Amino acid sequence: MGRSFSRQPIAARARLVIVAPPLEDKPIRSYVLRSGRITNAQQRAIDEHWPKWGLDPSNGTLSPEKVFERASETVLEIGFGMGESLIQLASQEPDINFIGVEVHSAGVGRLLREIVSRDLKNIRIFWHDAVEVIEKCIPFASISAANIFFPDPWHKKKHNKRRLIKPQFIGSINKILYKGGRLHLATDCWHYAEQMMEVMSTSQNWENVYGANNFANPSHGRPETKFELRGVRLGHKIWDLVFIRV
Repeated sequence: MGRSFSRQPIAARARLVIVAPPLEDKPIRSYVLRSGRITNAQQRAIDEHWPKWGLDPSNGTLSPEKVFERASETVLEIGFGMGESLIQLASQEPDINFIGVEVHSAGVGRLLREIVSRDLKNIRIFWHDAVEVIEKCIPFASISAANIFFPDPWHKKKHNKRRLIKPQFIGSINKILYKGGRLHLATDCWHYAEQMMEVMSTSQNWENVYGANNFANPSHGRPETKFELRGVRLGHKIWDLVFIRV
């Protein structure tokens, strides 16, 4: 067979071999943003109160002492949803600082409404991806406790890679907790609970408060939420894990 040649001009053929550098792989997110699920009241709360209570991740590493204008223990809640547990804890412990992280606008709006209506001074909010907040905004060994209650379980096996609780993320949590700091996880998905226990039990510098491979008992101290109680009424079991950074 004879050779075949391109009919394009030489210049055009040259341009074809000049390709853009490959794009960086997009990070696998543990969430999917949804639009159109925010009420007018929640949007008003964001418009009116975000400048006072919101934290800007572009400002880099924050100083809890400056943000809260006091030196106190600081608790981080990742994925606070509609803010129920965060509001309960902050109301019960006014002398402790609380930082909430959430990506969904409805939850941010509702939490802001509650902060204002209850006149709470000890909550600040990141409206951003928790992975980036922890890596770029939270100082080393500055957090006394981290709470991650009912993260999306991503039930389908092909989606398990989206789950938040993975060794790399737990390693990042380890860095921001000071020695003796507590990590509290909760889920109503058994397969996710198993994964959480495996990740925590094989990660370095963690001690299970309830003994090796044991889930927490009912005295763990986590506030119950409407989401949780609804699940219990439907027959869902809840698994809590509490670990200390050692």
